[in-house]
Amino acid sequence: MSTLDSIDPLKIGERLRIARSNAGLTQEEAAKAIEISRPTLVAVEQGQRKIRADELRRLAAVLKTSINELLRDTAVHVDLTAKFRRLDSKLNKPAEEAIRLLNRLASASVEIEARLNRKQHVHYPQERPIQPGNLEEQAEDIALDLRHRLGLGLSPVGDIVSLIEIELGIRIFFRPLHSSISGVFAFDSAIGACMLINSRHPEERQVLTILHELGHFLCTRSQPDLVSDDVESAREERFVTLFAVAFLMPAVAIRRKFQEVTISTGKFTPRYLFLIANYFRVSVESLARRLESLKLLPQGTFDSLRDRGLAIESSKVALGLSSAPLLSTPSRLMLMASEAYRGGLLSEGQLAEMLMLDRVELRKQLDSFQSGQIDDAIPLAT
Repeated sequence: MSTLDSIDPLKIGERLRIARSNAGLTQEEAAKAIEISRPTLVAVEQGQRKIRADELRRLAAVLKTSINELLRDTAVHVDLTAKFRRLDSKLNKPAEEAIRLLNRLASASVEIEARLNRKQHVHYPQERPIQPGNLEEQAEDIALDLRHRLGLGLSPVGDIVSLIEIELGIRIFFRPLHSSISGVFAFDSAIGACMLINSRHPEERQVLTILHELGHFLCTRSQPDLVSDDVESAREERFVTLFAVAFLMPAVAIRRKFQEVTISTGKFTPRYLFLIANYFRVSVESLARRLESLKLLPQGTFDSLRDRGLAIESSKVALGLSSAPLLSTPSRLMLMASEAYRGGLLSEGQLAEMLMLDRVELRKQLDSFQSGQIDDAIPLAT
């Protein structure tokens, strides 16, 4: 019996439907491409007709996937794309590509977790719908509540990626996306919450995007979200922007730091602006605008400093402030992929296909995790 014959037609039909959806093709387009009728493809996707081997080969090529991906018993097929289509049927091409990539990476993550017997544990806080009234106060309250839940208190946020992946159980993926797309978020009851962040953007912007998506998760997690440059200034968008700022720079902590540096001299200089920004690991502009919004500095202060020629990077060097990366943690997905590869659970070819990477880039990333003795087992206490 062939592998194709051993798979339930309903299962292969559903996998084909998801693959077609992820490829952005209608049933009519896919059927025409492999020279069968649309009713025939509908019957295949519904499990009412077995697909033939030659049809499967042609369809796999059209859908830009492989027969192995479609038939592999451990393969996970997640259909997040449909959620976004219900949200907006007019998504542009960069958005469609980002959504399909999130779909593939979420599927790959779940499958690799299953191979390693390492299920993602979730610790989701209760959903907090936006209420009528002052958005700034709601954002501050929810940000502080989450900070206390995560054990941060009023301390600066360090490793934001590990904090969200490990403490909350939300999967975060990073890939180069079109410049107009900052990030994508989706929640599925079967796999949980996941987000895809544009790695081409500056790290400070990536951090804000992560927190922006986290804000959506907290208030409307069942609603998929795509952050782009032309997003409308709706009430929810304003809330999540306020939440991201409040989480990075809690009002109480900012006021406290401001008072610490001004109480003795009664003045605030650009030096203090740089020092406090470095403490909270945010940009000088972000801190200045936060101080303006809290009415600790006059509106337009940062714009005035910039117009007067404030040199941010050279000033950082002069003050001896480090420019430590904000997102230095290795991708959890790539760590698991490296372990699965070293353990012989998945081949290089399978991983390249699952993670949508060419083999050169995959090899480069896998090699970065293999450094001499760091993977040698340490004897456990008896």
